[in-house]
Amino acid sequence: MKNMLLIGSSKGIGYEIHNQAIDQGYNVYSISRTDTSTKNHLCLDILRESIPTEFLPEKLDALIYCPGSINLKPFKSLKEADFLSDFQINVLSAVKIIQQALTPLKASGNATILLFSTVAVSQGMAFHSSISAAKGAIEGLTRSLAAEFAPNIRVNAIAPSLTDTTLASKLLDTPEKRESAAGRHALKRVGEAQKIAAAALNIIGPNFDWMTGQIIHIDGGMSIVR
Repeated sequence: MKNMLLIGSSKGIGYEIHNQAIDQGYNVYSISRTDTSTKNHLCLDILRESIPTEFLPEKLDALIYCPGSINLKPFKSLKEADFLSDFQINVLSAVKIIQQALTPLKASGNATILLFSTVAVSQGMAFHSSISAAKGAIEGLTRSLAAEFAPNIRVNAIAPSLTDTTLASKLLDTPEKRESAAGRHALKRVGEAQKIAAAALNIIGPNFDWMTGQIIHIDGGMSIVR
């Protein structure tokens, strides 16, 4: 049985990854700020606390980091604290988790790390400067770690567009907002957490074990189709 460390397992894409990973036979060690009362779950604020050494297994085959933020404001309204908060949630906490998990990941001999970016990094969207800056750092981190950790640890990232999750609820809370958001995509619909989760599990699986350092756009065509 393969061991997975999943950060951000209580909601949205992370929640779906947890459920699908269990169904696929993974032994999931999950961390979130919400107590999910599931096996091998740790209620922890990763922004302020470290993972207890005894929580991690001796060998980890996969690490998936799901926490993110949606902080959409005009540039002139953003404060330094906004940029620092987005960078802490999306980048620095991911770095801390990867460093803490590196020994059991190396012990696997064929491990994989999956991070999350956003389509906004490649598309230059208005009001996205803070989150795009943070997620742009995630894309750079993905490529750098893929080079450093090869050949025994693969590192990739998914860059989704707007997905129907609790995090995005304010952007989709009326039929008009949902229709407008869907219309901006070539496929005329927003993302679904279950499908992003399914893609994530494929990416960390054996069928994709010759891929590393990639940013995979699962975004309804927004990044490429006009």
